[in-house]
Amino acid sequence: MAMAAQGFTHGVASGEPGADSILLWTRYVAPSDTRLTVELSESPDFAHIAGGGTAIATGERDHTAKLVVGGLRPGRWYHYRFIAPDGTISPIGRTRTLPEGPTTAFTIALFSCANMPFGWFNVYGHAAARRDIDLIAHVGDYLYEYRVGVYPSSQEAVPGRLVQPSHELVALADYRLRYAAYRADPDLQQLHRMAPMIAQWDDHEFANDTWKGGAENHNEGEGSWADRMAAAECAHSEWMPVSDSRWREYQVGDLATVFLPETRVTARDKPFDLGDLLQGKSDVAAALKQFAETGYRDPARQVMGPEQERWLFDGFAKSVKAGTRWQVCAQQIVMGSLFTPPESKDWFGADQPDYVKRRVAVAQLAAKAGLPLNMDSWDGYPAARARLLAAAQRADADLVTLSGDSHNAWAFDLVHDRRPAGIEVGGASVTSPGFEAFTPGIADEVRVAALRAASPQLRWANTRDRGYVTLALTPDRVTADWHSLATVGVRDLRLSSSHRMTAARGRRSYDPEGRG
Repeated sequence: MAMAAQGFTHGVASGEPGADSILLWTRYVAPSDTRLTVELSESPDFAHIAGGGTAIATGERDHTAKLVVGGLRPGRWYHYRFIAPDGTISPIGRTRTLPEGPTTAFTIALFSCANMPFGWFNVYGHAAARRDIDLIAHVGDYLYEYRVGVYPSSQEAVPGRLVQPSHELVALADYRLRYAAYRADPDLQQLHRMAPMIAQWDDHEFANDTWKGGAENHNEGEGSWADRMAAAECAHSEWMPVSDSRWREYQVGDLATVFLPETRVTARDKPFDLGDLLQGKSDVAAALKQFAETGYRDPARQVMGPEQERWLFDGFAKSVKAGTRWQVCAQQIVMGSLFTPPESKDWFGADQPDYVKRRVAVAQLAAKAGLPLNMDSWDGYPAARARLLAAAQRADADLVTLSGDSHNAWAFDLVHDRRPAGIEVGGASVTSPGFEAFTPGIADEVRVAALRAASPQLRWANTRDRGYVTLALTPDRVTADWHSLATVGVRDLRLSSSHRMTAARGRRSYDPEGRG
């Protein structure tokens, strides 16, 4: 068992890259706090040490250790390692600094939603075997908080994919143990070893459908929300190669500014629940229409909050003014508008429980009232989204939004005030099931055609497969490649398919099919 092991128990990781610095991470378990030597070299044999220092693995921080190493050269690949007092050497990691000045190409890999009992981390393994990825962006749901037997059920869980603890995560020890279980996975360890990662939490690093004052999966019997949130944030800080700043930005030469905002716990207002809104209403259609015209568009509702909005919106303007070609927003939740297709009323079968039939009926009426499918995404906060897209337009930004959370793959043209505002690259999940799990008798082509017909901004989707995205940036074009894995039911790194879309700089929408 990984938690009972001694020494270097969970490999190495790197993150928070700058032009001359990188954050390095490891875990070293010993009876007392241990001072580790850190070394970086441009060659794997460490013939010449280019930088390093010391880091202390402390019991107070669950035996994890971090060190930010400065004085490095821009745009360089480095190898790094940790050395214990007894001479034991950690696994060797590979990382890089960000480029400075004129930059012709840079590739980002996008990941989200890795529920370990649902399957093998083949998605991570496939990406880890590549050598053309410069930066990993993980936009959340790196782990899941549920007790064993809940999402997935015992029948759905894949053999050999057990997690600890068996109960739901509430206390600091729970979150730490779940991170330890996930980080013992060899494919995830290899992903962390091969390139630096920028990472932001979503809801499951805390509890399902988190907002600033609670979560769907939190109740009074589990103690205070503030205590649970603090425990989750502490474990995340310990186990991930991240700084303690809730939102950050990264400058990729003159090619891109990558913004990493926080959309869950700082300022997000409670998501709308149509069931609560309709309670006691006899005329459901009229109530939905009234809500769509009033409370739904409340400008006071927040996702990021005023302070973070100022940081991001000013960042767009500064990035453009500095001559940076692309403004990339790597964030958690889907930004494009997605609506329930009328055909979906027949997708779920007649043998569904009554509560599912009621939800399907309400979703149909909501769509007729102009309300979107998912109120937990940016669709549930239209005024906040409008402020963000308007800021991008004012800055004349070439906005590329990366998102996760939905478990499916999406390509959206983002529109504000009837004008193009940018593109969205939505990544499929690592293992968590998507639309296909709830509509098993419906072909992917049928679902996608219906969703596209109902959702004018949607350019392409895959509602069936697990996978990841690579985003290749050049001065004049971005190229998004969605990679679908053949399976997550067994350990198998084969791809089943890939899909490519491109967008030219200045267009603020995807190129027509067949171009690029």
